[in-house]
Amino acid sequence: MHRVFHGIRFKVNLKDWVVVRQPFLFLNPTIQAHHLMKNNPNRLYRSILVSLPTSAKTVWWLLKIILPISLGVSLLQFWGIIAVMASVLAPAFSIIGLPGESAIVFISSIFLPLYAPIAVIATLSLSLREISILALMCLISHNLLVETAIQRKTGSSPITMFSLRIVSSFVGAFILNLLMPDQIGKSYALQEVIVNEHISDMLMNWLTNAGWLSLKITLIIIGLMMLQSILKEFRVLALLSKLFAPVMRLMGLSNHSSFLWLVAQTIGLTYGSAVMIDAVKREEIRLSDANLLNYHIAINHSLLEDTLLFVAIGVPAGWIIAPRFIMAIAVVWAVRGLKRLKK
Repeated sequence: MHRVFHGIRFKVNLKDWVVVRQPFLFLNPTIQAHHLMKNNPNRLYRSILVSLPTSAKTVWWLLKIILPISLGVSLLQFWGIIAVMASVLAPAFSIIGLPGESAIVFISSIFLPLYAPIAVIATLSLSLREISILALMCLISHNLLVETAIQRKTGSSPITMFSLRIVSSFVGAFILNLLMPDQIGKSYALQEVIVNEHISDMLMNWLTNAGWLSLKITLIIIGLMMLQSILKEFRVLALLSKLFAPVMRLMGLSNHSSFLWLVAQTIGLTYGSAVMIDAVKREEIRLSDANLLNYHIAINHSLLEDTLLFVAIGVPAGWIIAPRFIMAIAVVWAVRGLKRLKK
């Protein structure tokens, strides 16, 4: 639409609320701000709507993996097979300063989320020093079948990731056993342990837990995908990438890894999987950069929730945070070094 004012012809673009005086371009800040504020609710609604299909697909994909695995592990526990596996590994645990019976904690951790090994710890007579070493091992290697499947979806070899986490658990435990003082405090790992005498009780218990877990996964993933979509729409992700760029470079990671790294550290791999898988699919991060990020978060993720689970039973936070950070950074730089040598 055109208007004439004092002999000067103006063109008014009503769609963008920008006034143009030919041949120069003038932007009216007041009108622009009003336009942006007016459209914020629409942008917010559109961001939420766009995130829902991806959320639903990811929730379904995760539950198809998690529920059968958790049922299988529950059956293995009920039949005593996990206890037999732990007894085979028991001799190896003496090398890292742990009694043979603690092997069952680590085996439980490999197959299940951290609540399971913490429940097993409550049944054993362990010192806080021994619990701290076990905590580091479990924080690196837990829920491996599910989390390895997620890392495969984001561009990494599942065998490499699985092996890396198992080896890192033992290396970290070995070093911690050498450095940690004999007396570090008192443990609070006391809780009532549920023993299922009949398979029907076990199945009912599994069904209840599976229902709550499914609801939790659904709500967290939908909420997280909404948040990611909103942050992207309002260009907050670009700002985060710039702010965390120096930290990412220090850790040997790409600037584009910033938001995904934050997600992995706050809520972990399982709940953060939707964002990570979506970012790789949309090519918002290169596969090579996603692979490097996977090396880091394989060893060091969920600094908030998972760490607090062990802090709640008396484990000193520093002894289970610092080793993971140092090992994760060292592994990433080692991988980068190997890639350069191959070239």
